[in-house]
Amino acid sequence: MTELSPAAQAVLKAACNTPEDCPYEHDLAAALQAAADQVVPAEEDMPLNLAHRVRWDALQSVRYQLLAIAAELKAQ
Repeated sequence: MTELSPAAQAVLKAACNTPEDCPYEHDLAAALQAAADQVVPAEEDMPLNLAHRVRWDALQSVRYQLLAIAAELKAQ
């Protein structure tokens, strides 16, 4: 089993009292992917306006972080 990042460990710990015995990694990964899709849909294009681009960049960062945690949990 690979070592999870602190963020992925926190998600797993929040869902299970004992992360080593938690059978829900794939369910958690699916939930995080769905949350990422709600925060920033994958098909949304980068805006041309600078102020909107800053917001878009922040949302994309959140999306990528959620998807990275989901990928870690899915790999377990």
